[in-house]
Amino acid sequence: MKARNGTEGKSLVTGWDIGGAHLKLARCLDGEVLMARTMMTPMWLGTDRLKEALKSLADLRAEGGSNVFTMTGELSDAFPSRDVGVATLLDLIEEAFGTDGTLIYAGRSGLVDLAAARQLGGDIASANWHATASLSARLVGNGIFVDMGSTTTDILAMKDGAVIHQGYSDAERLLTGELVYTGAARSALIGIAALVPVRGRMTPLMNEYFANTADLGRILGTLDEADDQYRAADHGPKTFAGSVERIARMVGRDSGDLDEREWIDIARWFSEHQLRMIHDGAFRVATLLSADPKAPVVGAGIGRPQIRRLAERLERPYVDFGALIPASEDARNDASKAAPATAVALLGARHLV
Repeated sequence: MKARNGTEGKSLVTGWDIGGAHLKLARCLDGEVLMARTMMTPMWLGTDRLKEALKSLADLRAEGGSNVFTMTGELSDAFPSRDVGVATLLDLIEEAFGTDGTLIYAGRSGLVDLAAARQLGGDIASANWHATASLSARLVGNGIFVDMGSTTTDILAMKDGAVIHQGYSDAERLLTGELVYTGAARSALIGIAALVPVRGRMTPLMNEYFANTADLGRILGTLDEADDQYRAADHGPKTFAGSVERIARMVGRDSGDLDEREWIDIARWFSEHQLRMIHDGAFRVATLLSADPKAPVVGAGIGRPQIRRLAERLERPYVDFGALIPASEDARNDASKAAPATAVALLGARHLV
């Protein structure tokens, strides 16, 4: 498929990551990422929002070029099984993009066309981590790759330019520490801890979705509001005061029961507890590496502030995924937030040369 509209004769590749909550895309021209974007697409409501998002990108799609896809949306409860989810999303891709110039990232099986993809559901399902970690390994050689998104955190060892992993499926990676189900925006606080110190007393949490990790980031000043695309847990205001109100409910209180500094300390405690969860996974993954203390932590995703803290905890250098990749300066931050889409775009560009 030839590129058009000013890109004639150039290699134009768009990478797509179809997730359970977001659609991510990254455009690569002649091996350089020029733009990346993340759009809200709640897959648990079906595929209509995904189709609407793709329709809204008609002008971008009309520019042509090749398209490379990875996915995690097949895990959504909109589908009765992951196999059905993969097959449904492959049908949607074929309907929207056709087969010419369309590739699917099949993890350990590499980049394949749509026909081959239909026989590789187990390799395609939730393999976006494999793309980002593999690309990062090629770029840094040795280290620990960590991608913290809105809901999950992927942790992979990189050794001698290759990704090293003990698990492959989500179920396997949950057992190895390579997948930690906590993220920077959409994770419920009840999934981080069962108790929190309030004025020195360990207080049980309400087993309700009253607040999420975006509230922590908002209170602590680490959240980019553009990364919190969904409504707050109570559909209330996304403000410092609104986040305090939501966290107060988690311990059966009103925001006026404590002063501002106390609520900040409680948010900091939650954040620290989340970091311990990620550190436990990273500590286990790090055993796959050599003893080289200079091997860095490569951070991607919207949760990079937390990954920087992880690198300090592990006493390793921190390297941002966006700084590693060939990208325009304007695109680096967004490309790192949409790291799987960026990775398949760049891997696709190399594959098509």
